[in-house]
Amino acid sequence: MRIPCPICGERDLREFYYKGAAVLLDRPDPEAGDDAWDDYLHLRDNPAGVTRDLWYHASGCGAWLVVTRDTLTHEVLGAALAAEEKA
Repeated sequence: MRIPCPICGERDLREFYYKGAAVLLDRPDPEAGDDAWDDYLHLRDNPAGVTRDLWYHASGCGAWLVVTRDTLTHEVLGAALAAEEKA
């Protein structure tokens, strides 16, 4: 897979570190209990289709990117600097 870094251009996947989905998670209250914290820490959606993920360009410019890709076709649809993305 090739990722289009907005700073460095298209690069191989091996230059990047995958962080996870580019969504804000609702952090439980500190007193929420073990089940709520277990869900928060360990359970994530695994969508089929278009996703937005955070990637770190570790072997390049050091930028955090939001990469839009299709998990069914492995096609990368685009990438933007995370600092410029709106929540």
